[in-house]
Amino acid sequence: MPSLLEMLSAGMHFGHQKARRHPKMQPYIHSERNGVNIIDLEKTTVLLEKALNFIRDTVAAGGVILIVGTKEQAKPIVERVGKETGMPYIHRRWLGGTLTNFRMIKDNLLAPYLDLKGKIERSELGKYTKKEQLEFVKKTEDLDIKVGGFAGLTKLPEVVFLLDLKTEATALAEAVDTKVPIVAVCDTNVNPSDIAYPIPANDDAVKSIEIVMNLVAEAIKEGKKLYAERPIVTQEKK
Repeated sequence: MPSLLEMLSAGMHFGHQKARRHPKMQPYIHSERNGVNIIDLEKTTVLLEKALNFIRDTVAAGGVILIVGTKEQAKPIVERVGKETGMPYIHRRWLGGTLTNFRMIKDNLLAPYLDLKGKIERSELGKYTKKEQLEFVKKTEDLDIKVGGFAGLTKLPEVVFLLDLKTEATALAEAVDTKVPIVAVCDTNVNPSDIAYPIPANDDAVKSIEIVMNLVAEAIKEGKKLYAERPIVTQEKK
């Protein structure tokens, strides 16, 4: 866990203007400075540890974490952590129905994308005309932008991690609708009521995002290590 000094240096304590404060974030606010809400980082530390333990334990049990962060400064960090941990991620745009209509997304987008990508990687397009090959490549590139980060998702994830509840309002609504537990960074301008594991923190500053995402990556890796070390239980023949 980062020290309070490291969190302060990253600006994790800076919330929004007092006028934008959501009343349900009041318990996590330490004070105000020049009209800006200051987040209580001691409470952040406690809740962050709970969230990370939940993520680790979920992954250790074989669960999948869908990481979502589409705001500009978060995109490269989310992509890096997703690739680094092997977890599905969405860093460009949330597709409506990703959770609430997952079967349709899977059948109409994920499956075709994986099929086309596989054919291209195996050089199986030789039987098609050059025009058709170019169309396949273009379609694959288009699908890569839409679903590339979570193409390997075969079912609803066990957890959705959201970096910004305002930006990811549709993802939040779909997770709530499908009853997928949510872990989220909660700045002072959001309603944390639907969040199973809120992390009170600045959701705009790059350094704040990096600290949280690096810790999430570590929790996932630790969970994967624990999962790999699980004893194989064999059932005796009767």
